Amino acid sequence: MAYELEEIRSSQEIFYFLLENHELREEDEPLMYKAYTEQESVQNLVKSQGDIAGSNIERYGNVIYLIPREENNFLGFSKVQLKATLCKSNATDKDYYLSQFVILTLLVEFYDGQGSSSKAREYMRVGELQNCISQRLKEGAESIGESGENQGIAFSNMLEAYEALRSDEKGSRAKTTKEGFLHHILIFLQKQGLVDYVEQDEMIKTTKKLDNFMDWNLLNQNNYQRVLRVLGVTENE
Repeated sequence: MAYELEEIRSSQEIFYFLLENHELREEDEPLMYKAYTEQESVQNLVKSQGDIAGSNIERYGNVIYLIPREENNFLGFSKVQLKATLCKSNATDKDYYLSQFVILTLLVEFYDGQGSSSKAREYMRVGELQNCISQRLKEGAESIGESGENQGIAFSNMLEAYEALRSDEKGSRAKTTKEGFLHHILIFLQKQGLVDYVEQDEMIKTTKKLDNFMDWNLLNQNNYQRVLRVLGVTENE
């Protein structure tokens, strides 16, 4: 299929904007948004550029997102980068998987995968999240006995890593404490535009970006039930 020069240029402008900002909102860039949504040729070109860059271009509501694929360490984050950002120095794989378990737990607490919107609550306290993590790790480790593995998740190893973190009621920001560990994860999620973390109130809220992503992409019933099985959550809980 032959493309006009203007279509190619328009698609390049949109893709470059997405590379810089990771999202394009109709209210902020109405001309580029209109070109993408109303011209199939431009949309195909943008998606093709995204595919070459190891990313998906998706529109949820009135926002177009650039979403790096799992293996994309250039536009996304590698395991090494995430471990350095989220975990204490000299962290092991147990610490890294614990950080991912924390994020999964937060998602399950906010979204239930039911109804027209998957969102189940508006906010959550940090202390409540900390209690949920501790409870789910202990339940997971107890339910699988000595093997320590369920659905590929080493609950006993993550529980060991979590209990190795000190508790500090003064609200330490050190990654060697439970409070500091959660703090750095929440700050990271906030920088990605996924949560609003109100530190003074120790309150967590999700953003519209995360709500849209969960509703439109992640939380179809197959994905949601898989997450529940991994976390050991029963359907009638």
